[in-house]
Amino acid sequence: TEGEGRTAMQAHRRVTIRDVAAAAGVSHQTVSRVLNDRPDVAGETRERIWQIIARLNYQPSAIARSLSRQHSLMLGIVTAGLKYAGPSRTLSGITRAAQELGYTLLLKELPDFAANDVQPLLNSLLERRVDGIVWAVPEVGDNRAWLEQQLDTLPVPMIFTTMQARPGVKVVAVDNYAGGCLAAGHLLHQGYRHIAHISGPLTWWEARERQAGWRDALLAAGVPEEMLHAEEGNWSSASGEAALERLLARCPGVDAVFAGNDQMALGVLQAACRQGIYVPGRLAVAGFDGLSESAHYWPPLTTVYQDQRKLGSTAVRELVRDIEAGRTSAEPPAAEPQPLILYPELIIRDSSATGRLGAGCPHPAEVPILSMETS
Repeated sequence: TEGEGRTAMQAHRRVTIRDVAAAAGVSHQTVSRVLNDRPDVAGETRERIWQIIARLNYQPSAIARSLSRQHSLMLGIVTAGLKYAGPSRTLSGITRAAQELGYTLLLKELPDFAANDVQPLLNSLLERRVDGIVWAVPEVGDNRAWLEQQLDTLPVPMIFTTMQARPGVKVVAVDNYAGGCLAAGHLLHQGYRHIAHISGPLTWWEARERQAGWRDALLAAGVPEEMLHAEEGNWSSASGEAALERLLARCPGVDAVFAGNDQMALGVLQAACRQGIYVPGRLAVAGFDGLSESAHYWPPLTTVYQDQRKLGSTAVRELVRDIEAGRTSAEPPAAEPQPLILYPELIIRDSSATGRLGAGCPHPAEVPILSMETS
């Protein structure tokens, strides 16, 4: 029938704010005030409007809302190296917080960590009228060289993750130095004294901070400088395996290793197993990151857990706070921005437990041969 046809057409037509206003007997401006939680609407009217919104299944247009509020409800996110666990977990936290706060994301990934020609990328974000920018790229080499010249000219607030604190720059970071101290202090407390370190690439700020924490904790405990042995890896398991072999060739008395991330620690466990070195009876091992898989290494890995999802979500919440503050005040912030520091947590597992001789990898002679492949 004609009436059924009109009903079907209405069912397929998007309900608008004017439809809600007509059904409620109010102006569309009143509906808008209710949607934006303005206080200048009577309680009875507000309740009636919300009931009609639910009945009509009205979905406010994000574009219309952004135009009415004079902002895009969009954040620019710049990242790099999403194949690594750290950047991908940080992005997960960014995404979660943005969704909760009603923002969409415009994601840009740099071709590599060392990229310094960032003006075209910033222009691309600003052309799309983002309300703010999260720079979630680890500090590597001089990839912050552009900051002094370009940060002050940005028309929107910007926040950085995973970098050294700088004057005038809003930073959210994990205390990697404290994490290095935690790992070294734990191994010292377990009775180990010849504690070596396998760092990530030392062009990375995080790697240098973790190494500095390890070093200072050992020196503070009275370990002589000449007993501080370190090798450099590249974050991969293979580099951890090779680094342990170099360490043992150079200083066979090493009785514990703090690896700069869990993946290199996995390589350390592999190399120890190949050489018939008991973990933790002969060699204790600790990592950094707190990957969920580290609980399933053999033996389960002691690690310093950094909550990178919280890092990402904290950066978004701080940025949105700055965006909202900028709308309510024309005055620039008077106080110097202070870095927001998240503290890591030590998770102790079997790989560093004393008195557990043989709890880790068995000697090769004790392993039965189930099958053999020949080339």
